[in-house]
Amino acid sequence: LKSDVRCALINDKVNACPMAVRIAWHASGTYCKESNTGGSDGATMRFEPESSDGANAGLSIIRDMLHPVTAKHPELSTADLWTTAGAAAIEFTGGPKIPHALGRTDKPDGSYCPPNGRLPDASQGAAHLRDVFGRMGFNDAEIVALSGAHTLGRCHMTRSGFDGPWSTSPLTFNNDYFVQLMNKEWQPRQWDGNFQYEDVETKSLMMLPTDMALRTDPEFAKTARLYADDEQAFFRDFTAAYSKLLSLNCPASCTEFGQNASTPSSQLRENAMHGSIEKVQQFKEAGADVHEVEATSGRNALHKAAYWGHDHVVKYLVAECGIGLDVQDSAGDTALHDAARFAHLEVVNALLDNNADPTITNKDGMTALQVAVEYAKSSTAGRHEAVIAKLETHRK
Repeated sequence: LKSDVRCALINDKVNACPMAVRIAWHASGTYCKESNTGGSDGATMRFEPESSDGANAGLSIIRDMLHPVTAKHPELSTADLWTTAGAAAIEFTGGPKIPHALGRTDKPDGSYCPPNGRLPDASQGAAHLRDVFGRMGFNDAEIVALSGAHTLGRCHMTRSGFDGPWSTSPLTFNNDYFVQLMNKEWQPRQWDGNFQYEDVETKSLMMLPTDMALRTDPEFAKTARLYADDEQAFFRDFTAAYSKLLSLNCPASCTEFGQNASTPSSQLRENAMHGSIEKVQQFKEAGADVHEVEATSGRNALHKAAYWGHDHVVKYLVAECGIGLDVQDSAGDTALHDAARFAHLEVVNALLDNNADPTITNKDGMTALQVAVEYAKSSTAGRHEAVIAKLETHRK
């Protein structure tokens, strides 16, 4: 899925990562904690009146750009697609990995649309920002962190009435937005468009009135200065605030990333991936659900262990835990596919000896044997032949 999203966003024709961030942000930023309405769940921007909200001008383009991903992953909701694209775009442009989980659904019509006017008005100031973001449950520091998304992209006169980039590197996610905002001298731009600021030195960068509020408001300015001086602090706080934004008013599964890090089940999967049998056993004894799969990938502990060739963990999960051998992940792969792909012969033996089904095909229509044959074509390790021979003996 992530690879397909990347191909849709970054190709010979375009780098649409900034627009992907914008659609995820605008789909999510309609949330109201008091009425518990709005947010990314439902993908209501597909319908009127939300689709024609002035703040969403131009976003039909990115919705269409993502169509090939929908065609390839018809099981994925539009709501999950938009937020997946928005989260991945941060990482694609050099920013931090944004925790994101699936589980959103699509509403059937425009009766579920939140009222227009909930998104930030760029012509306003600090009080407006606190009103809009406070409605969603964000504090001052989170407001500044989320505003840092302006380090990507630019404004377009034909869509917003504003024009120009905020940063010197609009296709790279970094802290340059804060560096420019806090360190340059700014003046009102004399032009025919909406009121905005330009940098005095080059007149090539712009800031909106809401951007300047981060510099002029004393509380906002403390955090903005921190982010200008410390990119890692910005990355850390943006990651937390943006993942929170994308999951507002969504099903519990969409916030599983925030809970998984401390659950026995997720820790069991993590340690299975690293081959730490003692830890796997400890977390099982602590109540871990060995059969639980990740919401984002559909992968269980057996997938994790098989992928990295940890045959001792595989044997424990199969013999002692009774884990399902033929569970398919989001790519349709079973643990046997993963073991065959990387020629982990001992894992293949353990799975087949316990009656794993070698006839299951993944989303590419390939069995584990076909995967092994394909990867053998470019492998220099010379280990796939034995795996292929083993799988050949188990053809049904």
